[in-house]
Amino acid sequence: MISHQPERVLIYSRPNMGAVPLKPGRDLDWNEEVAKAKPCDAVPVHSDHPLYILYTSGTTGTPKGVVRPTGGYAVMLNWTMSAVYGLKPKEVWWAASDLGWVVGHSYICYGPLLHGNTTVLYEGKPVGTPDAGAFFRVLSEYGVVALFTAPTAIRAIRQQDPEAVLGKRYNLTRFRTLFVAGERCDVDTLEWCKQIFKVPVLDHWWQTETGSPITASCVGLGNSLTPPPGQTGKLVPGYNVVILDDFKQPVKVKTLGNIVVKLPLPPGAFLSLWKNEELYKELYFQKFPGYYDTMDAGYMDEEGYLYVMSRVDDVINVAGHRISAGAIEEAVLSHMAVADCAVVGQEDRLKGHVPIALCVLRNGIDIKEEQLLEEIVARVREDIGPVAAFRKAVFVKQIPKTRSGKIPRSALASLVNGKPYKITPTIEDPAAFKHVEEVLKELK
Repeated sequence: MISHQPERVLIYSRPNMGAVPLKPGRDLDWNEEVAKAKPCDAVPVHSDHPLYILYTSGTTGTPKGVVRPTGGYAVMLNWTMSAVYGLKPKEVWWAASDLGWVVGHSYICYGPLLHGNTTVLYEGKPVGTPDAGAFFRVLSEYGVVALFTAPTAIRAIRQQDPEAVLGKRYNLTRFRTLFVAGERCDVDTLEWCKQIFKVPVLDHWWQTETGSPITASCVGLGNSLTPPPGQTGKLVPGYNVVILDDFKQPVKVKTLGNIVVKLPLPPGAFLSLWKNEELYKELYFQKFPGYYDTMDAGYMDEEGYLYVMSRVDDVINVAGHRISAGAIEEAVLSHMAVADCAVVGQEDRLKGHVPIALCVLRNGIDIKEEQLLEEIVARVREDIGPVAAFRKAVFVKQIPKTRSGKIPRSALASLVNGKPYKITPTIEDPAAFKHVEEVLKELK
């Protein structure tokens, strides 16, 4: 990403805020440019003309510049607003994301506007702006019908206000569906959402590269509003998902493997990587010929529901057993004291790697760490089994995450193992790495 520095940067200075120093020759002032701008007619382009370049979250390394086509993307987004999310034109929709991420591009900007929906653009956090009732207030004040957010946001609300006392002050009579995506949603968080919001809570899965859902509970197509816990939906029309082992062979039902998509990809998926066609072919299409490699690991059940467990690189090899970091995180998060969790592999002379959990506790928890660790270990042994060799958890105040709520496992694994790590520009709070590093040093 650093090698693709922009030639020009358009800067908007907020009213009543300090002036931002501009770099001559690179920076442009928003007000000055608007004042001298002239109307411009729309220019016809081919359907595969590049619409934008958007960088991935960088959880597995350096962010990659995804190039999006114009025509197919518009068609797909317009269709998903009704088929996947079940909205009718003129209804109010809210994707609680950032415009700099694919959710913001697809479902704050293009999707709802193409479909004729009012879209909420929210600048703030689920907590602290001003409190854990912020999301409920926006839902109520604007009559939002459906909300799309990340599980991280829900966990933050729950950590600050476990009973949603602040949220219960607001009338949510128009609110009918909550969609979550962007990271694995543990069952405990999912059930809390259902209890608090009293609407169907539907997890679904997609990537920056695809631009729209790969799997989902398609509300507009009549899919179930009560799918099994832990799943991310069934295949969205246009996607043919297959689970393969490392030898490119299909695996049995409920067997962890590589999630791949049989080519061709449907309309709206990425065309290439910016200025890197070779990496585009090598990274996504070389390992499994004839398929798009999502680089996610998971399994499918008998009914066709997909369960995305973690990135392929996040599968921890414990004495020859492939253990999903996401599955361990879900077991840890099922403990009522844990608000958030990240699991990575720690090098071990005997087993190769063993899992270690970084845990953030809920507010008001009064329990000794030794006792809590014992309870968490027991929970993992019960849910995953002794094969996981899980015995270590570290309690921290904050877990490093990208601004889209994803865990930068590659960097975290390096940190935990005392190796050099790189903090990508997509990290929300770089100081969180330093905090974890200091906690680990104190334990040595």
